[in-house]
Amino acid sequence: MAAAPVWSVDPRTGKQREQVAVEATAQEVDAVVRAAHTTRDALADRTVRAAFLRTAADRLEAAKEQLVEVADAETALGPVRLTGELARTCYQLRAFAGIVDEGAFLDVVINHPDDTATPPVPDLRRYKVPLGVVAVYSASNFPFAFSVAGGDTASALAAGCPVVVKAHPDHPALSELVAHVLRSAAAEHGIDQAVVGLVHGFEAGVELIKHPLVAAAGFTGSVRGGRALFDAAAARPVPIPFHGELGSLNPVVVTEAAAAERAEEIGAGLAGSMTLGVGQFCVKPGLVLVPSGAAGDGLVKSLTDAVSDTDAGVLLDHRMRDNFIAGVAERTRLPEVDSPVTPGAGGEHTVSAGFLTVPAARLADEGEHDLLLEECFGPVTVVARYASDSEVKAVLSRLPGNLTATVQLSGEEAAGEGRGAEILAELTPLAGRVLVNGWPTGVAVAPAQHHGGPYPATTSTSTSVGGTAIERWLRPVVYQAAPEALLPPELRDDNPLGLPRRFNNHLER
Repeated sequence: MAAAPVWSVDPRTGKQREQVAVEATAQEVDAVVRAAHTTRDALADRTVRAAFLRTAADRLEAAKEQLVEVADAETALGPVRLTGELARTCYQLRAFAGIVDEGAFLDVVINHPDDTATPPVPDLRRYKVPLGVVAVYSASNFPFAFSVAGGDTASALAAGCPVVVKAHPDHPALSELVAHVLRSAAAEHGIDQAVVGLVHGFEAGVELIKHPLVAAAGFTGSVRGGRALFDAAAARPVPIPFHGELGSLNPVVVTEAAAAERAEEIGAGLAGSMTLGVGQFCVKPGLVLVPSGAAGDGLVKSLTDAVSDTDAGVLLDHRMRDNFIAGVAERTRLPEVDSPVTPGAGGEHTVSAGFLTVPAARLADEGEHDLLLEECFGPVTVVARYASDSEVKAVLSRLPGNLTATVQLSGEEAAGEGRGAEILAELTPLAGRVLVNGWPTGVAVAPAQHHGGPYPATTSTSTSVGGTAIERWLRPVVYQAAPEALLPPELRDDNPLGLPRRFNNHLER
């Protein structure tokens, strides 16, 4: 069967723009993975690796005008948003270059023999080595930061792993351009350009996860697609780590005191967060617990005013638009669900933002309202009005894992009075990032960041943002009683590479 063509599509009109490539066959996927596998030694030198990452950032910046233009044509996310996202992507590449230079990620630990210990300790030397070829599955909503040159690719290359990227069908032309930039940066440092492979097509993504030379995978996308790949990774003759980000509701709890103190501010902040990027952020607040009564009414009014003033927007593709409209319609048909601002179709190619309200008691027990506890991708959120703290606890106890969880507190509660600490403790098991008096949209690229959470937010305990994302693509190995002359330089007593390490139980920097 002939491979299907891959088209660039304009989401503003739904029309095909140009043919970009063809879907990769199983044989072509095999060739790309095998070529990537042969480049592993070229990444062994950390100095070369770091220089490659910095050059990639420089070249992406140099091509900014063209990249942003193509990205906007394929995603309709707008030049301002895309320019900022590209800057974040370049920063991320340089940040990982710094991590490679520092070397702490190697986690070097050396223990000399100790015959006085029980049992005796032999000579042990431990560090981390790259896993091998990493499969990267691009996300639709971040065409730079979670795509070909995004966090999975940057962290895998930093770990010393070649990558093969499965391009997202919503931005195939941009994927080809970014891959070309990364390959040209690799060539500048004598690295085979096959170190960054790129394939298109649904079946190519399936073949990729099954390939015996693929050692790990990173995914950002839907629960359905991510779970299918996760299961395939586990079902292989040799299972591999699958680090998937699948879906998140990102609950918010507004205390009665907070609503009474700053209802207008919280309502406006919620509106801005849930409509940012036309609601196409993985950390969009999708369920908000708001008190019944006057304080909560003020918040809902503020939210109504702000959302009503939000312009209709274009989603990333028409399939997402159709799913959003259908999902909203299904939710609004549920008993006791109201829509103060009705979300749905805007124009022929756009959607309008809105929100739904429901008594929190409807969500406290299993039933048809469970649909409201599932993510709806797009500019909509569910406001659940609670009558007591026990209703809040009951709803939270039914939530799956999330990327984020947020609590809005009053000034006194933030200072330690009231239920602030208790609510924080209730939210902590639900998410990888817990916020106080903020909004979850906007994920800072920082060493302390954690972008992950209990299933189905992610399929592992790792993060896909921040410096520790590199740990996903490494495995520890220890050498016992190996002669100094045979050891890699990272594990020698004289520390010729100047690495931070733990040497005979003492931390050296």
